[in-house]
Amino acid sequence: MTLPDAPVPSIDVTIPPSAGPVAPSAPTERGWGKLLLAIVAFLFIPTIPQLKALLPIDQTMLLFVPAVATCALVGWWAGGRAFMAVAWVAIATLMTMQAGAAPSPFYNLVRGWSLLLAGSFGLVCLFSLRRPLFVRSLLALGITMVLAMVMSLIGPVTLRQASKTVAAEFTRRNTETMAMLNAVIQSHPKEWADLSAKVPKLAELPAETDKELTVLSGWGLAVFPALLALQSLAALALAWATYHRLGRARLGAPLRPLREFRFNDQLVWGLIVGLTIMLVPTLTSMRGAGKNLLVFFGALYAVRGFGVLTWFMAPGSLGITLGVGFIMLCLPFLNVFAVLAFIMAGVASLALGLGDTWADWRSRARSTP
Repeated sequence: MTLPDAPVPSIDVTIPPSAGPVAPSAPTERGWGKLLLAIVAFLFIPTIPQLKALLPIDQTMLLFVPAVATCALVGWWAGGRAFMAVAWVAIATLMTMQAGAAPSPFYNLVRGWSLLLAGSFGLVCLFSLRRPLFVRSLLALGITMVLAMVMSLIGPVTLRQASKTVAAEFTRRNTETMAMLNAVIQSHPKEWADLSAKVPKLAELPAETDKELTVLSGWGLAVFPALLALQSLAALALAWATYHRLGRARLGAPLRPLREFRFNDQLVWGLIVGLTIMLVPTLTSMRGAGKNLLVFFGALYAVRGFGVLTWFMAPGSLGITLGVGFIMLCLPFLNVFAVLAFIMAGVASLALGLGDTWADWRSRARSTP
């Protein structure tokens, strides 16, 4: 006699509708060493007297902190921590407010630019989720420039007044540097006399320094927009990397190493247009725009060339070389050789970066057996 099979009891494993899948938070990026070195260089290299006379913004913290605050705000919108956003916004607010005496006109210009840049970058990050960082930064930079032009047309500060303010700021910096140098010499008259007797060239140091700073400031005024744009791109890149090491919500792809830096090859047209303006005699009135185009796109291609160099060099060797160069830049008489070495390295990197547009050196290296 055969017994019928007993029914197997079923277990209800239906997930309630309210218990949806929980998205894991994006892992934070690792490695603070190189990033901290880059941040320190970004903050302190502009304080070197020669670069202070050339670069638009010497207090680069005013660019960096609002950019990090913007990334934290966008990260909060994407599901990150509210405390981080509130903290960075509070730090940025305190930094952009100058207590005591009334802020200088140049400080107001820098503060306005940094806030416009940070706000534009935040909007781009909200509406361009799949674009890489470099494209987002270029878009934010373009929006900021358009807004600045519009504000100069309808606002109280015109382009001519802004140019005068920038020129006055460079003069103030050079005067401050010379005052510090002369104060050091006057506070040690005997030591200075002994050194000047041993090295007669030192007696010409104040006059030569003053002349050098004046020349550098003239260059800085001529290409002020291009240098300001380059400083802004660097601030956004460092802010992006800093946020993704602190926050949980990812805003996009991580910042790639310098050895992998590349961009759309169509940007070569910016360099071509700038070169055309400088060479065609009928475009003399646009020489200022041509210089800025050459400096901006030339610097981008030089950085790309440095990336190619880093690809083929031993790890860390390029950083050590640059560090030695910056140390030499701070030393009297050796700074001339450092400047010449940087110029030669920049020209070589520019040629290498331009060649990478057609040759694609790093892909060739991969395909080599």
